[in-house]
Amino acid sequence: MSNPIIQLESIEKSYFMGNQAIQALKGVSLEISKNEYVALMGPSGSGKSTLMNILGCLDSPTGGRYILNGLDVSKMPDDSLASVRNTEIGFVFQQFNLLPRLTAAENVALPLIYAGIGRKERTERAMEALKKVGLETRSHHKSNELSGGQIQRVAIARALVNNPSLLLADEPTGNLDTRTSAEVMEIFSKIQEAGNTVVLVTHEEDIAAYAHRIVRMRDGVIESDKLKETMMIHH
Repeated sequence: MSNPIIQLESIEKSYFMGNQAIQALKGVSLEISKNEYVALMGPSGSGKSTLMNILGCLDSPTGGRYILNGLDVSKMPDDSLASVRNTEIGFVFQQFNLLPRLTAAENVALPLIYAGIGRKERTERAMEALKKVGLETRSHHKSNELSGGQIQRVAIARALVNNPSLLLADEPTGNLDTRTSAEVMEIFSKIQEAGNTVVLVTHEEDIAAYAHRIVRMRDGVIESDKLKETMMIHH
């Protein structure tokens, strides 16, 4: 594959419950290229959440290698992992995790404060990110003045503000109704079309259908990895 942003080689992950080892991932190998749009699916207990945590550098594998954008992150100490996480990855979760007292623009700018970026540039970049999700006119509104779909779009803008190499979305429409879900998924499609790499974790087939490639997990391994047929046909 040309230019992989994610290379997983025989990733294993075990947890200890008391003195019993539980193997959540049993040798997962996967490559994702820049600008791909991938949905990660699987029933609960399939290992997809564990894999998501490893992809997001929230957890380290117990075996195998993970190369993210040219960096081997599999053996990194936690503090180095945290800085990779902050620069390389934008997260969008089911719970929006916005701070209610802050405006949309202030919420979006939060990651930049941690990155030590000055106020003027923070504001400019926050506005730019809000523009990408179509909310530049609501930048001064607080969370309680926004709809659920708008709040999730603010969360997406916050994930984009660091210009991450990878956008990781975990059940991003879990708290939204059907129509709002469709609006939010359109935003992800636009972001991917603009050149970002998107990995979406979902258990809903209709949400996964927005992605171009679907990786299904079962019992700690990849059961299938398919490009959508529609992508293979040039209209």
